[in-house]
Amino acid sequence: MKNNMLNKIELNQIIQELTSHICNQKWISNDETTEIDAVISHWLQSPSLKVPFLTNAILVECNNFITRHDEQLKDESLTSCVNEHQSPYQLTLNFLFDDLPYPPPSCHNFTFIDLFAGIGGFRIAFQKAGGKCVFTSEWDKFAQQTYKTNFGEQPFGDICKINKSEIPDHDVLCAGFPCQPFSLAGVSKKKSLGRKHGFEDETQGNLFFEIKEILRIKRPKAFMLENVKNLVSHDNGKTFEVIRQALEDKLGYVVKWKIVDGGKWVPQHRERIFIVGYDPKQINIEKNEIIIPERPSDDYTYPELKSIIKKNVKGHTLGLGTWATLERHKAYHAKIGNGFGYAIHHFPIKKGTITRTISARYHKDGAEILVEQKNDRPRRLTIEEAMQIQGYDPNKFIFSVSKTQVYKQLGNSVVIPAIQECALEIAKIINR
Repeated sequence: MKNNMLNKIELNQIIQELTSHICNQKWISNDETTEIDAVISHWLQSPSLKVPFLTNAILVECNNFITRHDEQLKDESLTSCVNEHQSPYQLTLNFLFDDLPYPPPSCHNFTFIDLFAGIGGFRIAFQKAGGKCVFTSEWDKFAQQTYKTNFGEQPFGDICKINKSEIPDHDVLCAGFPCQPFSLAGVSKKKSLGRKHGFEDETQGNLFFEIKEILRIKRPKAFMLENVKNLVSHDNGKTFEVIRQALEDKLGYVVKWKIVDGGKWVPQHRERIFIVGYDPKQINIEKNEIIIPERPSDDYTYPELKSIIKKNVKGHTLGLGTWATLERHKAYHAKIGNGFGYAIHHFPIKKGTITRTISARYHKDGAEILVEQKNDRPRRLTIEEAMQIQGYDPNKFIFSVSKTQVYKQLGNSVVIPAIQECALEIAKIINR
């Protein structure tokens, strides 16, 4: 068995050649072609698992392709062998993903899937808790690009088009399902435009039921869902009651939920509902035994905002028109007696200071979190600063998209250390 290093360019070349080879087969369908990058990248990280759209024909071509190239590669991270104890003979693949920011773990204590994955906040958290991701889905092409850059895995697209029975078995289902149909800002905007919101939003609001169907068919030991705080009160509580009934009464999971403020882990006020559930047929647990942490463990080091925000930053100053618009907006709301408007952080930044919640619209004007500049208009956060108030490591996580997309992706993401704290509790329960 060979076990030599293959650099990133050569590895990517093999993946591209394999993708092109399969797409050129006359028998491949349009749906299979659309998802072929996801199929191959998932297969390379978990070759023993079947994933959606991985037909026997595609699997045979993948194995044959790798076998043909195996002898031609001098320096490779790919090792292949025939396991003679299985029938029929099965090619086993082992890649070295050391060149990825977040490679798949060499060993793990549980498996999970990452739905509505965004850029992978849940994946980072659950991998750190000892898990391995076996399936990912995210419809946004720019988020897919960022995800693949960091994890080496292309997410599958529209979850509505995925055959739920073909999703690999897993221990934990993770999903930060779309929050816009339920958020205060999202509901207000949709109402002003005469659009439907909540579950009546046919494009996003009904995606919870995709989660419900996966839970029904795959029956994982546990799940963790995340959404905006307003989910609990949306439509006078009727929306959340539908969710509770689906999870508890219909699916039979033991479920607990709690509003958690990410500001306990990072200097950003970000209240989100965490919903955690366990299958009582696989996990013996009562509702009062479910732990959803509201604050970090005692050994956690809090990242102070004054250590994140830098002075003398270039290239992020608001334009004249943008700043004038924000000033008019704030003056108007002050006149009618409310506090709506921009928020500016001044130097010196005091210990314990936290920002407002960063949103997906931050790239437009940065209104929720601005930084003063002496003798100049205020500025937006840099990408590195925005990453840190969400718990991302700017020295490790990589963005390969435009600055506008980066801010949108960060605003749509999660506070990683808060998710991780909950992931650790889930791991304790399912591994006890």
